[in-house]
Amino acid sequence: MAFTGVKVFSATKAREREELGEKVTGWIRDNAGVHVTDKIVTQSSDREFHCLTITLFYQHAHAAAAAAR
Repeated sequence: MAFTGVKVFSATKAREREELGEKVTGWIRDNAGVHVTDKIVTQSSDREFHCLTITLFYQHAHAAAAAAR
């Protein structure tokens, strides 16, 4: 799918990882002019830290409407 923007959310601390879903939901709610076209969830870790990353690919509403025509 085509996209016009990318938004990356990342957290390494346990509490931040627990709240990451709420941050993503809040961003989507606050950016009603975008249509999420794809997402990637990535987890990585080393000896001390565990990182969770959520990457959203999106189209601005006018681009999504033009693509639908």
